[in-house]
Amino acid sequence: MRAASFEGLVALDPAGQIVPAIAERWIVTDDGLSYIFRLRNTAWPDGEPITADDVRLLLRDTLNRLEGSSLGLDLAKITDVRAMTGRVIELRLSSPMPEFLRLLAQPELGFVKSGGGVGPMIASRDEDAPIARLSALPPEARGFAAREDWEDLARAITVRALPAADAVDAFTEGEVDLVLNGRLSSFPLAQVGPLSRGTIQVDPALGILGLVIRSETGVLGSPERREALSMALDRDALIQAFGLGGWQPQTWIVPPDLFGVQAYPDTRWDSLSTEERRSIARQRIAAWSPEGGETTELRIALPDGPGSDLLFEQLRETWGDIGISLQRVAPGEGAELELRDRLARYSSPRWFLNQFNCELEIGLCSPEADELVLQSLTVRNFAAKQRLLAEAHTALVEEEVFIPLGAPVRWSLVRGAITAYQANQWGLHPLFPLSQPTT
Repeated sequence: MRAASFEGLVALDPAGQIVPAIAERWIVTDDGLSYIFRLRNTAWPDGEPITADDVRLLLRDTLNRLEGSSLGLDLAKITDVRAMTGRVIELRLSSPMPEFLRLLAQPELGFVKSGGGVGPMIASRDEDAPIARLSALPPEARGFAAREDWEDLARAITVRALPAADAVDAFTEGEVDLVLNGRLSSFPLAQVGPLSRGTIQVDPALGILGLVIRSETGVLGSPERREALSMALDRDALIQAFGLGGWQPQTWIVPPDLFGVQAYPDTRWDSLSTEERRSIARQRIAAWSPEGGETTELRIALPDGPGSDLLFEQLRETWGDIGISLQRVAPGEGAELELRDRLARYSSPRWFLNQFNCELEIGLCSPEADELVLQSLTVRNFAAKQRLLAEAHTALVEEEVFIPLGAPVRWSLVRGAITAYQANQWGLHPLFPLSQPTT
């Protein structure tokens, strides 16, 4: 909704590629340290022209507001924002970042002035109804030449937020044309009911799906025992109950292929069979000597949904085999383990490492890893930067702060007439292109 209503400098198309938004064009200097944008000749909703000074102030305000968030950490390479002329703005970086434009296309980087944005759509809603209506703005309101037939090219979209089961029912009954943002916790619902008038689409998503560790006491008090929980899992078998083809299991925090060089093997414990790993895990748990009141029972927080039910049963059975008793609780109820399910915003190891920065306080972390990532921000040599990020990953793995499961799951239900939908690794599906008429 935000991406459709409040454009930033650039945006994403249905395939997840960068396209112009408020900036009509841009150049990147040869050293990769300066991005210079020329703004469209357009105006804010109040009629005032959009200027480089406006964008500079709004962008600086956004950067300040995002401090302390993972996106704020991602944006930490921005060292200066300058208005060069009335419609030209420059962003300077501390070191090159090939995917910087993708970061600028994130919905949080959309501009709002006096409560309004410049589209490409405008939202309206009845306060008493959980429904929003998005209507495309005419081309001239967005800085383009007027078109007489523009209304024929952009239908209005009605957006509803629904529980997954209700959304699937609405699709099956023909009440909605598109269901977005399905996750692993709800994936079994997508396979229920007649879908002859639509299809299930699964994004080849990039990101993290696993369990953050929120306690380092008791049985979780040592990295070796935390590793025991991770090494006991058979991730391929874990997903079989879902019938989800093509899913990528993951044993590392950062997928190895994101590094420029082979930093470590494709999988951890690749020389050990599943049974050998479980035998080692069983021995580590059995060797633990609990103190007064401590037990081998752990609480795990999972969202509601039949997919979470399947996941919990498999984790409970596997960890029961190595001596861990598992209890399920709702998120926010003080669990020692909690599901973390995030889509990557760009394909760099730094995004993955930033998800576990100590500032975020999501669970266990590594100050050493954070320091190495911070050092990498000003390193301009690509190979040297990759080495620092690989060292940071090693520090996180040695602390066993996370139990990776695999790639995040994002699924959609798509009516056949929705021609602008495209599955992509970012799991983002901009609403404006979807406003094109159905066939």
